[in-house]
Amino acid sequence: MIRPIIHDPLFLGQQSKPATEADRQIITDLMDTLRANLDRCVGMAANMIGEKKRIIVFCNGLMQMVMVNPQITAKSGEYETEEGCLSLAGVRKTKRYRKITVSYQDQAFHSRMGTFEGFTAQIIQHEVDHCDGILI
Repeated sequence: MIRPIIHDPLFLGQQSKPATEADRQIITDLMDTLRANLDRCVGMAANMIGEKKRIIVFCNGLMQMVMVNPQITAKSGEYETEEGCLSLAGVRKTKRYRKITVSYQDQAFHSRMGTFEGFTAQIIQHEVDHCDGILI
């Protein structure tokens, strides 16, 4: 189900709680909402649809990917960039890393580890920040 986007910075500034298998519907709703906003969005965190759970979805090339309970475990190549956000007006400067390693669970709640670079790494960092209550 496509859900409305949350714009309240007080809600978005709260830390998300770990997701469990009981949160499968949130994953489906988050994917549906991302697909409905692909013309202006490349990633979303569950708090953007009103759910304080550590779930993110994002575009990885032509496919959409789900990460449940993502944790960035390594990062390198710091740089400064500007980002926008579907939940917030305008763009802001922020620091990101060119290469990251992420520990997460997939949509079936299997443990995974992945290394990501470039724009995909930037998207993941933005969405993990959402999970941590960090707004750009």
